[in-house]
Amino acid sequence: MNINTDYSKRVVINHHDLPWIPSPESGIERRMLERVGDEVAKATSIVRYQPGSKFQSHTHEYGEEIFVLDGVFSDEAGDYPAGTYIMNPPGSSHAPRSETGCTLFVKLRHLGADQVQREVLNTATANWYQGMVPGLTVMPLMQQGTGSTLVRWAPQTYFNPHKHYGGEEIFVVDGVFEDEHGRYPAGSWIRSPHMSMHQPFSKEGCTIFVKTGHLLV
Repeated sequence: MNINTDYSKRVVINHHDLPWIPSPESGIERRMLERVGDEVAKATSIVRYQPGSKFQSHTHEYGEEIFVLDGVFSDEAGDYPAGTYIMNPPGSSHAPRSETGCTLFVKLRHLGADQVQREVLNTATANWYQGMVPGLTVMPLMQQGTGSTLVRWAPQTYFNPHKHYGGEEIFVVDGVFEDEHGRYPAGSWIRSPHMSMHQPFSKEGCTIFVKTGHLLV
């Protein structure tokens, strides 16, 4: 299965426009944003656990990133409420579940040898830092290798025009993100190719998950 595999093209999807596709485990469904492979795949997805659903224990050969959008996600190491970021490094394993139900933003099989330690961050309590322009605050998420970052835009915040060496991937967690190409409400996923350019802003305010520099191939 190949979905949005041409990294030279810009892609914009709001996951709310996509169907839920059942996984092999009862009560767990996915909305597929990008995918290379079948059940074992390099993929970016929205994953929904119904209350009481679970996956069997499995290994992440090339790692996994998770951002909990709502509900409470769990595995044998703990419980992770909405706003939690998890990086499971290559070779790690777990048996995920959700007692109450949850929705996740998930990236699979894209990490490398520089991600070796598991990372868990509750963004509800972690520190924000001043960004490059007034009204912009940032929270580093993954600390190893090409990092992922949470970026918060106050209303009426405008950034400078810039290029993305290695590309940029954005998931709009809440609010409305914008640039000269369009308006992206919560649930939007934007993947911009290597050396693409834009001038982002937010009139209404928003929070976005951002990953950069990972789209050279």
